[in-house]
Amino acid sequence: MPPAHRRHPEPTGDPYDPDRTEVIEPVAATPPPPAAVPQAVGATRAARSATDRRRSRKRMRVLGRTLVTLASIVALAATGTVWGYLRATEGKLSQVSALDTESDDIVDALGQLGDETYLVVGTDTRAGASGEIGAGTVDDAGGARADTVILVNIPADRSRVVAVSFPRDLDVERPQCEGWDNDTGTYTGEMFDSAYGDKLNATYALGGPKCLVKVIQKMSGLKIGHFVGMDFAGFETMVDQIGGVDVCTTAPLVDGILGTIIADPGNHRLEGRRALDYVRARHIEAEGNSDYGRITRQQKFLSSLLREALSGRVLLNPGKLGGLVDAFTRETFVENIDTRSLLSLARSLQNVDAGAVTFLTVPTAGTNDWGNEIPRTDDIDAIFRAIIDDAPLPGEERAEPIAPPADAPAEAPTAVEALDPSEVSVQVSNASGISGSAATTADSLAVYGYQILSVGNYTETTYDTLVRFSPGNESEAATVASSIPGAVLESAPGLGGSIEVVLGSGAPASINAPAVVGTPLDATPQQIGSAPEIEIPSDLAVVNAGDTTCT
Repeated sequence: MPPAHRRHPEPTGDPYDPDRTEVIEPVAATPPPPAAVPQAVGATRAARSATDRRRSRKRMRVLGRTLVTLASIVALAATGTVWGYLRATEGKLSQVSALDTESDDIVDALGQLGDETYLVVGTDTRAGASGEIGAGTVDDAGGARADTVILVNIPADRSRVVAVSFPRDLDVERPQCEGWDNDTGTYTGEMFDSAYGDKLNATYALGGPKCLVKVIQKMSGLKIGHFVGMDFAGFETMVDQIGGVDVCTTAPLVDGILGTIIADPGNHRLEGRRALDYVRARHIEAEGNSDYGRITRQQKFLSSLLREALSGRVLLNPGKLGGLVDAFTRETFVENIDTRSLLSLARSLQNVDAGAVTFLTVPTAGTNDWGNEIPRTDDIDAIFRAIIDDAPLPGEERAEPIAPPADAPAEAPTAVEALDPSEVSVQVSNASGISGSAATTADSLAVYGYQILSVGNYTETTYDTLVRFSPGNESEAATVASSIPGAVLESAPGLGGSIEVVLGSGAPASINAPAVVGTPLDATPQQIGSAPEIEIPSDLAVVNAGDTTCT
C-alpha cells in the first residue's frame, strides 16, 4: 500500500456453467500436485528450465479474452439502452469468491465512497475448451495463471475511467493465501505462507482470485469492489460477435513464434483468431521488451474496441449486442457484478468521452535474477495516489471543473449548533507519520460518544489536523472540531454523511469534551493552501482511448 496515503449445500457440477447461480465457496479438497502450484522463489527458479519456452508459447494464446472482457464491461456501461439484454443475463453469471473489501490495505476507504474499481483478469488454463483451441495442455503447465491483469477505476463523479495494466512477470510479495484448484473453481483449504519473489501470474496459480486481489489491493490502495475473470475459450467468439476490431500499425507485425500477424502497415480489421494473435504476441523483435509491447497493443486494441462500441455499431445493433452480452455471461466468472449494478453504472457513464479513458502501465526497472520485472515502487505509489486523489493523469482529456471567479466574495460565516456526539459518524485518518496516532485519537473520540466508522491512513503527511465534511454536514463537522483544538475545517465532496478527521503531526496531545448540545458554532471552511502536486513519472506508458493516431 502506498505509504501515508489518504484512504480516500456444496456446489456440484461445472463451476463455470452459465446456468449456475450459487456462489462458489471454499471447500476442503486434495491440494493440487506440486507441479501445478508455484511455491516460493526457489521453486520458481527451479521451474525455469528448457520447458519454459514451450510453456510460454502456449501461454501467449490466452491474453485477448481479458481485453474483450474489459471492453464488454465498458460497452455495457456506456449506455442505458441495454436493459433488455442485461435482464436476459440475470442469474447466468458464474460466481467466485475473490474480494476483500474490509482489508486494511485500502487507502481512504471512505474517500473512495462511490468509486467503482474492477479487477479484470485473463487466466491461462490448459483444461477444457481452452486446450482444445490451442491454449496448450495440462502437461505443458498445470493450474491457471493470470496472464493479463487490468485494474479499472471509475471515480464517484464518473468524470473519467483509468485502466492500469500489470506485467504478468511483476515481482511481488505474496501474502498468506489459501490454495486454489482451477479445475473445480474452489479453494482447497490448504494455507500457504507469504513469500517474496513471486511472479504476479504465479500468485494467481497458487491462491486464485482471492490471492491476486490481495496483492493488487496492497500495491494500489484501491478498494477493489468487483472481480471479472475470463478464460481463453470465449475470446474469438466475443470478438467475432461484434464483427472484429480496427487496428493500425506503422510496420508489419511479425512474431518469432506465431509468424506474420499483419503483413502490411496501415489499418486492418481483425477478427477472432487474428485479433487474438495481435494481443498475445510476445516475440516481436522491433518492440524490444516483448511484455510491454504486448501490453501497449492490448491497450490500443481496447481503445479501438471502446470507440467501436460507443459509435453505435455495437450498442445500437441488437444482433451484435445480444451476441456480445451472451458470450460475456457464458465465458466469465465474477464477484459483485449483476444486472442491477451494470445498469446503474451504465447510466452514470453516459456522458464520458473516449478521451477521458486512459490506459497506464505499471513501470518497472529491468528484471532480477529470476526474470521477474522489478517494480518502481515510488512511481507506482504516485500513480495510485493520483488515482485515489482524482488528480490529473498524463494524456488525459476530461473536462476541467469551472473555477470560481478570482474576485469572488468571501463566504459568510456558517453558523450552526453543536450536536450530540452520538449523532456524528467519524473516520480517523493518520497523516502524522506517527504509527498508532489515529487509533489513539479514535479511542479518545469514542469516549465522548462519537461513532467511529474506521481508522486508516491519509495519502500524505501533514502538520495541520483537518476535519473534512461534505456539504450539508456542517453541524457534525463543527461539533467534531470543538473536540480537537486547532483543527481546520475543510469542505470535501464524496464523504456522504460522515466526518473525516485527518490527524496531522501538530495534532493536540489530548481530545476535549465536545461543545454542549445547542451551543452556536462556526462551520466556515478554512483555506490551508493547495495540496502538494503529485509527481507522475515522465516515462510512464500511456494510451488514451480517444487517440486515433497510428503509431
